[in-house]
Amino acid sequence: MVRPKAPSKKQQQQKKGIDFKKIKRKVGRKLPPPKNATNTEIKSRAIVLPEQSVASDRAGLAVNKKGLTLKELLQQTSHHNPKVRRDALMGIKDLFLKHPDELRLHMYAVIEKLRERIGDDDKLVREALYQLFKSVIFPSCKELTLQGNQGPFVSLMMAYIFNAMTHLAVDVRLMAFRFLGLVVLHYPPTFLLYAEKILQNYEDILCKHQLFAQDRSKLKTALAGLMCCLSLLPCNDQEDDSSEKKTAGKRLLHGFEQDVNASSSGYALVLEKLKDLVPVLINCLREILSVVNSMPSLEFQSFDCMLCILQSIDLAVKYFISRIGKAESDLQTTLGGATLTTLDQGVASVILKRLCVLFPLNAAHCVSQKDSDRYFTLNVVIADIFLSCSEWISPPDDLSERFLEFVEVMLLGKISDNAKSEATVSDKHLLLPFIPKLLAQVPNNWKSRLLQAFTRAFRDCNHQSSLKLAFLSIVEEIMIPGQNMIYLDSCWVKNISRLPRWCYVLFFAWDNLLHQDPPYSGNMITYNMHFRIFCECHDESSVSYGPFIRLSQDCQELAVCCLYYFSHLDSALLKAIAKCCLCNDLEPSVLFRTIEVLDSAYTAGHIWISDIISLFITLLSHFKVSPDNNTLSVKEHKPKISNCGTLKLLTSVVCSCLMHIGDESTVLQMIEKVIIDQIKLKPFRDNACALLRLLVTLDSKPTRLSEQTIDSLASFLALYLIDHFSVVIPNISGDDDEAAVAVLERMTHYYVIPCLFLFDRSRKLLKLVLNTMESLISDRRSLSCSENGSHWTDHSTNVITIVYVLQMMHKDFKIRHILSSFKAEIECMLRSLQALVENNNGTCISSASPDGEAKKT
Repeated sequence: MVRPKAPSKKQQQQKKGIDFKKIKRKVGRKLPPPKNATNTEIKSRAIVLPEQSVASDRAGLAVNKKGLTLKELLQQTSHHNPKVRRDALMGIKDLFLKHPDELRLHMYAVIEKLRERIGDDDKLVREALYQLFKSVIFPSCKELTLQGNQGPFVSLMMAYIFNAMTHLAVDVRLMAFRFLGLVVLHYPPTFLLYAEKILQNYEDILCKHQLFAQDRSKLKTALAGLMCCLSLLPCNDQEDDSSEKKTAGKRLLHGFEQDVNASSSGYALVLEKLKDLVPVLINCLREILSVVNSMPSLEFQSFDCMLCILQSIDLAVKYFISRIGKAESDLQTTLGGATLTTLDQGVASVILKRLCVLFPLNAAHCVSQKDSDRYFTLNVVIADIFLSCSEWISPPDDLSERFLEFVEVMLLGKISDNAKSEATVSDKHLLLPFIPKLLAQVPNNWKSRLLQAFTRAFRDCNHQSSLKLAFLSIVEEIMIPGQNMIYLDSCWVKNISRLPRWCYVLFFAWDNLLHQDPPYSGNMITYNMHFRIFCECHDESSVSYGPFIRLSQDCQELAVCCLYYFSHLDSALLKAIAKCCLCNDLEPSVLFRTIEVLDSAYTAGHIWISDIISLFITLLSHFKVSPDNNTLSVKEHKPKISNCGTLKLLTSVVCSCLMHIGDESTVLQMIEKVIIDQIKLKPFRDNACALLRLLVTLDSKPTRLSEQTIDSLASFLALYLIDHFSVVIPNISGDDDEAAVAVLERMTHYYVIPCLFLFDRSRKLLKLVLNTMESLISDRRSLSCSENGSHWTDHSTNVITIVYVLQMMHKDFKIRHILSSFKAEIECMLRSLQALVENNNGTCISSASPDGEAKKT
């Protein structure tokens, strides 16, 4: 058996009980407070005061969301910690957005302080400053720009921008170019004021190719600002003059700046700097091409950089071309003895030997369709540069052939034989303006090829595409050479064989443009084209018609239908249309279709009422009846073909149009004087009859004609009736058959009936006509009844004719009834006739009176 264990000493003490418990304390532990210790803890509560001295200092001040004022934020922009500087810029942006007036009040002080951060060492600080200027400060400076007070504001920044452009850090220099682009964008005259320094800094940064070898986006940053600056250079005299007018008043604001060279404010010294910059750009392009050729594909950043370089060269070349027309004497002094020709030849040699020889750019390896489109776009820009300065650089024939082949391919819209590229749609806009120049300068074999390609491209172009309008502009330029197009041969353009084909495609294009939804509204190009197509020029001696007369009838009708869709047809175009309508070669159906369309255009509000009335009266008064209808012959079995029927139908159509053009009495008041003015010119009998019929159509019974009109009509109607019957009487004989007599009576009725209507509506007019005839009987002079007539009648013929006029009026029932009221006038005429017979023993009457009708009367 195991012996039990004896109890421990500790267990024995627990059984006995402990008087005092011993507490073991560890070293470093704080002793608990004694039970009888006094509590010294103090408790307090916040007291709300009505006013506090610190808060009272900020009352009424503009603060941001952190409660900082503008002064405090500007001070923090110079803090040594870049995070504080960036937060201060963000706080300034927040403050200006909440309190825009702060920026307007402290504009110059803010810019003077913030410009120090343009060359900041921290990238985030520079970016925050750029966004602050771009989104807040510059948009708020529009009022200064409109008032012309932005000059001092710009001068505050340019010194620090130029300082940052020479910084050792590349990122700081590139950011300086971004700031420059921002300033130039909002204040374009900045570039001209500092052109020398700006172009010199661009040249310096672009010469360092190694800086952009790894990151093309840095190069793109510099090139974007350069393109913005070069785009401000004028490419023609008009832009030059307008730019000088805009900046003339603003240059005075910079008079206090000692560092700005006064001569750099113009365009002259830009030439010398561009002469050095263009070779640098070409070298940069060749460096990128050497790298791209070793790559399997053309990456976007490299393509974008090359495109920007070529576009910059293109802008520089166009500026050089615009300066060639300037007198060298004006530039010699500014350029320090170097002439413009010297500068041009230096750049021309570089472009020809270093750039044009690269054309066309092709990939070294098999590439995708996207890469092919990119190479095509680059080639288009190179072709644009070449065509701009082709006369200037005198290229060899093989190089010119390459570019002409490319233009032909571009017009046909394909890069290869198997694919048609969408890139050509946008790229055609660059080369289309050179088509008229090429057509006038290239050899004949290339003229035919380019014309064929152009016509095909014009025909196949989508009617809803903006490219169609570009084609229309080029056709207009060929048909209507401008003042600057001295290289066009007008005789060659006038006789161009494809002009009618172009017109047909042209009208078809217009028809689609004008019928699209919404309809095309910017129709100035097509309006000018229509004017030239209807009539080219007006001379006093002759009229040179446009292509309209030479077109086929369906094409003419299509051109006429397009007239309806113009928002306004002015008097110049209507005059050209009237000239074409009066052409003898125009088909009557086209004439009446033209009147129908113009009448509809007037109803739609596209023609002024004065213009449409002038057009109608012009047609009636100047329409030529052929053959001459002053001599009637009813004895011919095959009468000559005459357009007299066309004039009769034209008169009826015009009368119908004027009747619904408005209130008849109002319209009569408008055209009454115009018709009388035309009648006073003594037109041909057919035209006079048309005008009288128009007057009768708008008049009513009793007449609404004025007293002055009645007086003017009286003398004319007497001569008009004598003129008509002087032609009719010689054709009357007893041997005429009934058919011939019926034809003669119908013709007489057509010419005489307007006079009878006027006599029926105005007895005063009839009385004045009778008095005029009586004075003609008493007067023994010969007279011409028409200014344009060919019948000079002697006195005896006048008397016979007056007798026949009286017989004709006596046969009409209404006129015979009216004549009964004028017995005194008729008796006076009979006494004059009797006296004439007695004085001449009757020979005057009996010798010319068939069947003795005159004696009977």
